[in-house]
Amino acid sequence: FSSTAATGGGPSWRNPMKSIIVLPTAWEVHPFESGVSWFTGAASAGVLITAVMSAVMWLGRGSRGDFWRACAGVFLLSLLAYVLAEQKVVKYYGLEYALWALVIGLLISNTTGVSKALSAGVRTELYMKTGLVLLGAEVLFGKLLALGLPGICVSWVVTPVVLIVTFWFGQRVLKMESAALNMVISADMSVCGVSAAIATAAACRAKKEELTTAVGISLAFTVMMMVAMPPLIQAMGLGPVVGGAWVGGTIDSTGAVGAAGAMLGKEAEVVATTIKMIQNMLIGVVAFGVAVYWVTCVERTEGARPEISEIWRRFPRFILGFLGASVLVSVLYENLSGGPDFVKAVVDGGTKTVRSWCFCMAFVSIGLETNLGTLAKFLRGGKPLTLYVCGQLLNLVLSLLMSLLMFEVVFPGAADVLRK
Repeated sequence: FSSTAATGGGPSWRNPMKSIIVLPTAWEVHPFESGVSWFTGAASAGVLITAVMSAVMWLGRGSRGDFWRACAGVFLLSLLAYVLAEQKVVKYYGLEYALWALVIGLLISNTTGVSKALSAGVRTELYMKTGLVLLGAEVLFGKLLALGLPGICVSWVVTPVVLIVTFWFGQRVLKMESAALNMVISADMSVCGVSAAIATAAACRAKKEELTTAVGISLAFTVMMMVAMPPLIQAMGLGPVVGGAWVGGTIDSTGAVGAAGAMLGKEAEVVATTIKMIQNMLIGVVAFGVAVYWVTCVERTEGARPEISEIWRRFPRFILGFLGASVLVSVLYENLSGGPDFVKAVVDGGTKTVRSWCFCMAFVSIGLETNLGTLAKFLRGGKPLTLYVCGQLLNLVLSLLMSLLMFEVVFPGAADVLRK
């Protein structure tokens, strides 16, 4: 990092990694129409991520000598997914990299099959957990305090209510065969999409096919809601603050939230992304709660006493890394001279890009691990889809009512601080 004197007298930080590690750029006719510099940056990202992942696997003694080649192969598939997602027409319709990554993985695994050389690099949990820890650097506690009680009510009151009611509905009304699938879908839909699904799946020991089912449904509805909600909000005559809060509280993906909010204007985009950021903070709480519930209720043997050690084994400990990164960056943001600029340099110039690559590699890996024939068993009867739709309808209604109550009735000027 380097710093220069800013206009206001404080240091202005610049991250040299920003020009070295990049994502593919938008294109219309062919990916290289704006030059090849993005490809060089993407290749640098691939080398860095492959080296780090290989080192982690070696230290954990889970690496064979060919892991780095397989990891590089997964990265190349991720690069293809990102390039496809950056095509301007594709991007306009909100078909994000996660969807392309999943489709590419599914096509390979269900046609030619995953080669032995590539299979060593299929490490969904490693990529996703790394990405989630890096995501913590983007979650600032100051944002929670800035939006205050209204944001907390939209994110932290509605979310657990929707999660609990949806899970109850799946168990008691739909009578889902798998409680784990029910929980993963409920958490995915109510909290913050795939990130919550990964954490919850670890806590309740869900099968890989169950996680893939939840992720697939979530991605499909994320695209539809991102496209449909902005015109619906405008047709309903909702203001940018309420509209942004509604978007942030209901659409699963953080990227899709930002895109949908941007369609409603800058103010709506800021409110939407802030609400989603506050909601992201629930990942750890939900994962811990699910671990406790699963050990004490779902899998408890009659007469046996639940052990705290089992709860600890179930708890996805990478969440501690997520929280640690969030706390560290929040402290630096508030206390370091030029803190906001420093955090922006760290996130925009490095962690956000690496996090995006890790997530993309995780989605490719999910596709590569999934057999559609096995997946069909979990979709049979339409119960997972029904569960998601009913839960999301409840989420839409409660989030809208809470947004109207908080930002129009109780705290009409609450979002003013975000305009500063």
